Amino acid sequence: MIDEHDKYHLKRCVALAEAALDAGDEPFGSVLVSAQGVVLAEDHKHVAKGDATQHPEFYLARWAADHMPPEERRKATVYPSGEHCPMCAAAHGWVGLGRIVYASSSEQLVEWLSALGVAPPAVRPLPIQEVVPSAIVEGPVPELAEQVHALHRRLHTM
Repeated sequence: MIDEHDKYHLKRCVALAEAALDAGDEPFGSVLVSAQGVVLAEDHKHVAKGDATQHPEFYLARWAADHMPPEERRKATVYPSGEHCPMCAAAHGWVGLGRIVYASSSEQLVEWLSALGVAPPAVRPLPIQEVVPSAIVEGPVPELAEQVHALHRRLHTM
């Protein structure tokens, strides 16, 4: 069940996504939160310089592997503005991170890009649980998904 605590962190993700867009990148942001509710790390997308693997969720998985013992990772929550791509979902699963709560889904992103006439991504978007069947996943959150949608419209109509 997505609660106000979750929405608080998701709003930060949307703000990070907007910061990415303002910096000339794609609008995606993510936050890693401990079981105690402490923000441990956050990032936004950094693919504009040509490295398509610079996703915030991938960064958070690597950060968790370097800074958290496995038990803490399992209890942590990752909050992305958009559902993990297959690469990020795999990293999440391999590192053993816990719950994922996202603002907008991959299905929504595909619909939005199609409506904007944007070519599909190079890697087929899949639901996280198709990549990591044991993942605990919640989302989307309609009011925040609409904010993410607005960022994608801004990116593709600039």
